[in-house]
Amino acid sequence: MWTSWWLWSLVAICTADQFRDRAERIMQDTPVIDGHNDLPWKLLTMFNNELRDKRANLTSLADTHTNIPKLKAGFVGGQFWSAYVPCETQNKDAVRRTLEQIDVIQRMCHMYPTDFKCVTSSQGIRQAFQEGKVASLVGVEGGHSIDSSLGTLRALYHVGMRYLTLTHSCNTPWADNWLVDTGEEEAQSQGLSPFGKSVVKELNRLGVLIDLAHVSVATMKAALNLSTAPVIFSHSSAYALCEHRRNVPDDVLRMVKQTGSLVMVNFYNDYVSCKAEATLSQVADHLDHIKKVAGAGAVGFGGDFDGVSRLPSGLEDVSKYPDLIAELLRRQWTEDEVRGALANNLLRVFEAVEQASNHTLDPEEEPISLDKLDGSCRTNYGYSEAPRLHHQSGVLVASLAPLLLSLCLL
Repeated sequence: MWTSWWLWSLVAICTADQFRDRAERIMQDTPVIDGHNDLPWKLLTMFNNELRDKRANLTSLADTHTNIPKLKAGFVGGQFWSAYVPCETQNKDAVRRTLEQIDVIQRMCHMYPTDFKCVTSSQGIRQAFQEGKVASLVGVEGGHSIDSSLGTLRALYHVGMRYLTLTHSCNTPWADNWLVDTGEEEAQSQGLSPFGKSVVKELNRLGVLIDLAHVSVATMKAALNLSTAPVIFSHSSAYALCEHRRNVPDDVLRMVKQTGSLVMVNFYNDYVSCKAEATLSQVADHLDHIKKVAGAGAVGFGGDFDGVSRLPSGLEDVSKYPDLIAELLRRQWTEDEVRGALANNLLRVFEAVEQASNHTLDPEEEPISLDKLDGSCRTNYGYSEAPRLHHQSGVLVASLAPLLLSLCLL
């Protein structure tokens, strides 16, 4: 009896090692591209973005899910770093704060050039893979970061933004967030307002990935219907397995399939199990479900490391990715499906977004209505009626002509 138990235990251990070995072999030439990591926010809150603080050394950084040795152990070859600022910055200093977070991402690349390569294109990601560096891209997490300005959106593109999450956990004046679906906030735009649709069109024109993590279901559907390119959910999971409104319902997953879009699964326990505790196996369940409903080409990883307080057992930090890949192989995912989830699905979507872009088209210009904005901390240049009167002076004079004539006759 004991001999039999010992033999079965040995077989299980050897089998586990086999899947882990296969995972590492695959990841050596197809490293993972993660859709969302909040290390830049940690650098702000822990060190005020002072990277030369000895405690902020990314080769030995403690008390975070992410550092350079952990990234290497996890075979992370591409990372969308989140340029996140809280909703409380809306109508205040959101733009400045966002620029500072983009700046710290770029300084990470400058300070650790053998480890990070800041890139802005799918080709840049492939080049970083070849050089053995982490392709580092900027994702701006929250539409409040553009302050309802198409000009600001374009400026953020020019300093490196390659995805924009349309909302965080707050409405913008032009898009509704997921808390609308819980009843905690009221819908303002019924998905996307006319200006919100202009934002989507401008993102398409520029070649910026549209990110639907954090938005309401109505916003998800409006953007999926309007966008001329595939979209992403940079860090969301499957609603059918965990009924949290941050997750993606099956009817939207079917739209993801129809549009060739991508869901990058979030590892936060509350979105995985809807409980305080979760496991690596439950994360794999979400990947299986999205694959079943939307297809293997719709699956990716958006761990939300350093942005959440609770992570599944077995996925405690970014070094654990090979264990998750081993679990998918154990579940009989093919190597092509695994490579897709690791990187190729994101690369396909990014290339489609780049191909759909067209910088020769005239940019969207019509500003949001002034009455949609909180005016307590802003000026209203450009909204004045004076320019209109200047341009319509001929009409004004013509309308006043009878009055002027009557005065002359007095």
